Amino acid sequence: MIYLQGADDLGNNPQTIAQNYELRIEPDDQLLITVSSKDGDLLDIFANSQVLGNSGGSTVQESIGLRVDKDGKIDVPVLGEIQAGGLTRKELAAEIKARLIAGDYVKDPVVSVQMKDFKVAIMGEVGSPGVQTMSGDRVTILEALSMAGDLTPSGKRDNILVIREEGNQRKSYIVDLTSSEKVLESPCYYLKQNDVIYVQPNKAIGVRGSATMSFISASSSILSLIASVLSIVSMIIVLKDK
Repeated sequence: MIYLQGADDLGNNPQTIAQNYELRIEPDDQLLITVSSKDGDLLDIFANSQVLGNSGGSTVQESIGLRVDKDGKIDVPVLGEIQAGGLTRKELAAEIKARLIAGDYVKDPVVSVQMKDFKVAIMGEVGSPGVQTMSGDRVTILEALSMAGDLTPSGKRDNILVIREEGNQRKSYIVDLTSSEKVLESPCYYLKQNDVIYVQPNKAIGVRGSATMSFISASSSILSLIASVLSIVSMIIVLKDK
């Protein structure tokens, strides 16, 4: 089955790219926050803390990050508790920068926020199912499926299920890989953290794996064995009669 049917027409009718891929911070995310300044001495207050600052070395945060709690908050050393949930990385960086300046901690801070362990689970009829770890905000469903080894021949290309958590709700979406229009305009074209992608098997595989078909298959095997035994017994009887 051909993917992205109709995409060849994009040369004559280019599609405007929707710039809606920037991720919003959610509970249980892990954030890497970097604070730098021209005056390294002003960053001494953050030494050995989870906020980066030392110009010449790494800190604990590079390996573990700051985890966002269930209420969407992070506890930043020196600065205290900050509401991060619902913000983009740039918005959180701006908030931290404003607090550093307002508290007269650092006069000219440069703050960077990165999201660590942006994970997507890919299940079903793909070459390598499992949890994929992404980097950056701009990750598409096509990239994720490619990382998982693409769909197997038995996967349904026109009925990819995506389960997504949005706020306090869990929603599901269907993506049709055979249609370029439906894929590129889908709300799931750009993935979000903790998305679950399930590639369903086609009808032949689905039926073959059902309980009814398993019973029929097992029964057929038993009947075939019985028929073979009866055939052998009949042959032995005929040979004895001769």
